[in-house]
Amino acid sequence: MTEELKPIHVIGGGMAGCEAAWQAAEQGVPVIIHEMRPHRKTDAHQTEGLAELVCSNSFRSDDATGNAVGVLHEEMRRLHSIILTTGDETSVPAGGALAVDRDQFSAAVEAKINAHPLITLQREEIKGLPPEDWDNVIIATGPLTSPDLSEAIKSVTEEDDLAFFDAIAPIVHKDSINMDKAWFQSRYDKGDGKDYINCPLDEDQYNALIAAMLAAEKMEFKEWEANTPYFEGCMPIEVMAERGHDTPRFGPMKPVGLTNPHKDERPHAVVQLRQDNALGTLYNIVGFQTKMRYGPQVEVFRMIPGLEDASFARLGGMHRNTFIRSPKLLDHELRLKAMPRIRFAGQMTGVEGYVESAAMGLMAGRMAAAQQKGETFTSPPLETAHGALLAHITGGANIDTFQPMNVNFGLFPELPVAEPDPKTGRKPRRPKGRDRKAIYAERALNAIDAYIKAYG
Repeated sequence: MTEELKPIHVIGGGMAGCEAAWQAAEQGVPVIIHEMRPHRKTDAHQTEGLAELVCSNSFRSDDATGNAVGVLHEEMRRLHSIILTTGDETSVPAGGALAVDRDQFSAAVEAKINAHPLITLQREEIKGLPPEDWDNVIIATGPLTSPDLSEAIKSVTEEDDLAFFDAIAPIVHKDSINMDKAWFQSRYDKGDGKDYINCPLDEDQYNALIAAMLAAEKMEFKEWEANTPYFEGCMPIEVMAERGHDTPRFGPMKPVGLTNPHKDERPHAVVQLRQDNALGTLYNIVGFQTKMRYGPQVEVFRMIPGLEDASFARLGGMHRNTFIRSPKLLDHELRLKAMPRIRFAGQMTGVEGYVESAAMGLMAGRMAAAQQKGETFTSPPLETAHGALLAHITGGANIDTFQPMNVNFGLFPELPVAEPDPKTGRKPRRPKGRDRKAIYAERALNAIDAYIKAYG
C-alpha cells in the first residue's frame, strides 16, 4: 500500500519537522523532508544538522508527576517520539530537567531520519508556496523561516505581523571557571544534587552587575524589527533587569535552595551554569539570554565571581521568531483554513519551547498520515498535554492577544468539583499546589494511555 501513497512533504528539518516526518513514516506513509541548510543559512544556526538546538540545551523539567512539561515529555515517550527518545539517549546531568548534548542529539536524530526507509531528505529551499501538486504539506520552518516563504505565508493569511524576538544564552568552557569561588549543587539538591555550577554574588557585586548590564551597548534592531515583542519565557537578562532592579534575583539569579561551601553566609544572588554537552566541558549561563553586543558581554559576564577568566564557546545573541495567529488561521487539524492542503507544525503554530514544538510536529505528522491513508484522525483528549496544547492554538486562545505559549496546567480542563458529603453537606477541600498538579499529571497520563490503546 505504501507505494500507492503520495508522499507527505515536510518543509523544515528542525525539531517539529523531524518529529512530523518520523510519525508519518511510522504510520506507513512516505515523507520528503525539505531542509534549506546549508544552501541558505540562518542568523542562529551554527551547523547544517537536523534538529539543531539553537538556544538552550534543556528540554526543561522531566517531572511527570507534577509538572506540565514533564507530563508532555512522558506522553511523547509513550507516543514513540523521535525527539524525546533521542533526548533520553543523549542526555546530560541537569537536576530534575532533561538536557542533552546538543551535537550528539542532532547527529542521532539525523542518523535515524536518514536510516528510515520511508523518509527522503532533500537539501533545498522552498521559495514561496509549495507546488500545487503537493496535496499534503507540513510547514515546520520554525522561528527562522526564509523571507520568501514568510512573504508567501503572509499573502495567504493576510497577516502583517508574524514575529517576536528570542534570545540565546552564552556558553562557557568549564575549565575556565574558578571553582575556588563557584561550586557544584542543584537547588534543593534535586537530581544528583550537583548538576549546576553556582557563582555567588554579594549585594555590592549584584548591584554592580545589574548596573553594567543596563549600561552596556546593545544590539541595534532594524526598522522592521523595532516593534517586535519579546517572548516572556526567554527574555534577555538586561530587559528583565529593566523591569526592576531585583527582578533577576527573584528569577534565574535567586539564591534559595543553595549552600555556598566557600562562605558561611547566604549569597545575595546566584548565577547558575548548566552542563551543555556530554563531556561536561561546556556550560551555559542559565537565564542569561542577552541582546548585549559581544564585547560588552565578555566584560559584563566576567564580573560574575568565578567567571573572571571565563572563556566563551558561544556568546549570547538575538534571533527573530516567526509564528502565525493559529486560533484564527488553522482548523482543528492544524490545516490552513485558506489552503487546507497545508498544515503548520512546531513553533510557527504559536507554541514555545523545544518539546512543545516537537509535540505539535508529532500531532501534524499523525494527522497528515491519517489524511493520506483516507482515515479519520482523532485528537488526544483535552485532559492530555497534547490535547490541551492543540486545543489552545486551534481555538482556545484569544485571537487578538495570541502569543507563543509553553505547556502549563492552566491550559488543561479544570478538575471536576467534588460532590458535598451527603451526611454533613460540606464540600471536600479542593486540592492545591503540588497535590493539585499531581492530579492533573495522573489524569493526563491515564488519558494518553487510553487514547493510545484506542487509536495506536
